[in-house]
Amino acid sequence: MEFIKTSIEGMFVVVPQVFSDERGFFMETYHVGKFAANGIDLSFVQDNHSHSTSGVLRGLHYQLHHPQGKLIRVMHGEVFDVGVDIRKGSPTFGKWHGEILSGENKLMLYLPPGIAHGFCVLSEEVDFLYKCTDLYSPEDDRGLIWNDPSIGIDWRITNPILSKKDQQNPGLGEIELPSYMQT
Repeated sequence: MEFIKTSIEGMFVVVPQVFSDERGFFMETYHVGKFAANGIDLSFVQDNHSHSTSGVLRGLHYQLHHPQGKLIRVMHGEVFDVGVDIRKGSPTFGKWHGEILSGENKLMLYLPPGIAHGFCVLSEEVDFLYKCTDLYSPEDDRGLIWNDPSIGIDWRITNPILSKKDQQNPGLGEIELPSYMQT
């Protein structure tokens, strides 16, 4: 596996080694030792699978008191996956990084705790998988508006399909920052 640093501290593009032949392929998607050697030594405690259709945008989501690191990959289809740094005091606070993840390119993205996460579907449909370092806590579920002009994410789609909740998320200047981040 190759771990490529992004412009956000602690966020990596993970490039697995893929072994392909006429039968198909094999790849290792997680190895505790390889992740720890790259500074990612949190345990994953929950796996999630999301299925969405073309034009859906989910996010930007985070948890207030139970922040989750996430290891993200796509089994089928293609997304533009985005992380926004909301760690108070971080030199990249309010900055974003995005990657195209697909079943074809097999890239993965690791987002450390304190990063708001979202993705938009670029293919007809997508099967999206992610591992989390903390359990989902409904009372801590928070969001950041997807189109905040102060962040300026280029989502690569127009007129996304959003949930009612995601349409009403506050901007960066109004969100509650995770309590463990405040000084």
